[in-house]
Amino acid sequence: MSGVEEVLVRVEGRAGRLVLNRPKALNALSHPMVLRIEEALTAWRDDPAVQTVVISGAGERGLCAGGDIRAIYEDARTGGTASADFWRDEYRLNALIARYPKPYAAVMDGIVMGAGVGISAHGSVRIVTERSRVAMPETGIGFVPDVGGTYLLALAPGELGTHLSLTGAPVAADALLCGLADHFVPAERLAALVADLARGPVHDAVAAHVGPAPAGELAAHRAWIDHCYAADTVEEVIARLLAAGVPAAKEAAATLAAKSPTALKVTLAALRRARTLGPLERVLEQEYRVSCAALSSHDLVEGIRAQVIDKDRKPHWSPDRLSEVTDADTARYFAPLGDDCELALATADSPQEVPW
Repeated sequence: MSGVEEVLVRVEGRAGRLVLNRPKALNALSHPMVLRIEEALTAWRDDPAVQTVVISGAGERGLCAGGDIRAIYEDARTGGTASADFWRDEYRLNALIARYPKPYAAVMDGIVMGAGVGISAHGSVRIVTERSRVAMPETGIGFVPDVGGTYLLALAPGELGTHLSLTGAPVAADALLCGLADHFVPAERLAALVADLARGPVHDAVAAHVGPAPAGELAAHRAWIDHCYAADTVEEVIARLLAAGVPAAKEAAATLAAKSPTALKVTLAALRRARTLGPLERVLEQEYRVSCAALSSHDLVEGIRAQVIDKDRKPHWSPDRLSEVTDADTARYFAPLGDDCELALATADSPQEVPW
């Protein structure tokens, strides 16, 4: 053990500060980090001295690039349960953030992917910069968007969320359009913003530094995105993309062709189901089932191998064609885990919106 604190926790003025402190690993989220963040949020919830929580990442490259993928790889290879235990606590943290009774300001600067989205985009004050790269790229490693990502993307306008979840495309200013962020602040003003958050009300601090966001790209593509991704199957989505006669649509089809066929089908099904499940907690329960099922799949291990371990970028998916992924294959990911294994987050009075 290096003795380095992976999450720096302190109180500055009226703000509780959380700084993810694994810059060499792009602040990838580990199980101990999840527990440390939860511990701090629980302590600050009823502490009158802390009126705002601010989370950011150490270093210059990003808030958080995702979960500890190498640990998940080793766990999946050996048939372990460490990943399921991690996800259980991580998804509980996502729900805690979404329902936190005090302003929770997330500085989504640089890379914000996967688990990084989970600890930021459920917050009540979500700030992006011109350097932000917000994405849920799970289909590229044979996985499915989690950490409440299917909930957030299902709520995006039209079919923008379907496009982002299937392709894994990163967004910056378009995070505002897609409902993944609330404010744009130039990166050069972040230090001043964080200082002001420690001194005064969160809305005053943000208003003093927010600026006009650069032009995004997705708004101009809404017509073909909404038409193509409204299809009922991934096969039909790709057929529509290829028939759209738009270079960007053709590029999206090529991107999908490289992803795990099983992950694509499960992701589309998860998004469609998320739209009717109700509150975030219900969606997180579904995501937990899906994630646990993926842990025993071929594609998760193979996807991480190709993208992270060997880095040959040549995954051998199984099945390797969409036509070979059956309805039963997809349904397996949504099967109940049994009363003793379910996440069981939702209650009869689970709120639909953030309470404050």
